[in-house]
Order: sequence, then structure tokens, then C-alpha cells
Amino acid sequence: MSAISSLVPARFLTVIAHLVIVIAIFWSRENSVKACLPLDYTNEEYSLEDTRLVVGLSVTLGLFAVELAGFFSGVSMFNNNQGLLCILPSGAMIKEFRINALPNNSDVGTLIILKKLHPEGINRQERNLVGSYSLATACHACGSVALLFFLFEQWTCSIYWWIFGFCSIIPALYEMVLLFAVFGLKKKPL
Repeated sequence: MSAISSLVPARFLTVIAHLVIVIAIFWSRENSVKACLPLDYTNEEYSLEDTRLVVGLSVTLGLFAVELAGFFSGVSMFNNNQGLLCILPSGAMIKEFRINALPNNSDVGTLIILKKLHPEGINRQERNLVGSYSLATACHACGSVALLFFLFEQWTCSIYWWIFGFCSIIPALYEMVLLFAVFGLKKKPL
């Protein structure tokens, strides 16, 4: 499977992984709520933090519904305009390698290699398609990892709102823009 054709399944899998982790936090939120509270807390404090977490998780599930509706309707499944919002440039990627494995253990320093992400022969439309999923896929992949730490390390609830802001709102807002463009302005989905 080429890189171009593997982007749709990658985006789908990261969205579903993020969704499953949010549902798991929703079901086991008692421990997350207790992690947000001091050691001696009242029932009022517990119910307040529980309500806040339930609201955050519910809004997240609503944003997933919007994203999956746009994805399954075909509005954003193959959209190549997301490259405008891409954080990483779609043309090149910088990799940094540290070389310390010389026989005399001397430090050579840092070698920076500019590696072409796309081989020659991929046309511009395909390059835009590669860049189109990097934002949504990166947001959901980072959100999945961060929420796993939130769940297993019992981070405080204030951290959830940062994860929510960067990993759920950004892709959902862009999805809403695409839905408005396609259904409101009658633009083509591609």
C-alpha cells in the first residue's frame, strides 16, 4: 500500500483510537475525578469535578460525531485542502541524528539530514493529499497518547482541557468549515 492510499485508513484509525480512549475515560471517570481532588474532599467538590469532566467528555463525543459524519459522508475523506492547516511542511522533513558510536567515543556532533518526504514523480495534487491528513491524524494520534497518559497516570482534570483544546477542537472546527463549504456553499468535497 502506497503512502497516498494509506492516509485514509490512518486517519480513520487514529480517530477511532481517540474515540475509544475517550469512551474508556467516560466509563472509568471515578479515578480521574479523584485525581483532580485534594486528599480530603467533600461530596460537593467531587460532584463539581465529576460534572466538569462529564461535560468535557460529552462535548468531545459531540465533536467526534461531527468529524465522523463529515468523514463518512465523503466531505473530508479525500479532501486535499487540509494541507493549508498542516503544521509540518508536506515537502520535506528534517531528521536529526546524534552520532556517538565512534571507536574512540569522540563526539562528532549533530548531523542534520534533510530528507525528501516525497520521492520524485509524485504530482502536486498527491502531495497536497499527503499534507491534508497530517493535521487531523497528528491531532488524534497525539490526543490518543495524551489521553492514555491522562487515564493511566491519573493526571489532573485541568490537563484534560488542554488535550481537548489541541486534539479535539482543531480537527472538529476544520471539519465544520468543510461541512459548511460543501453543504452551505455547495462546493465540491474534493
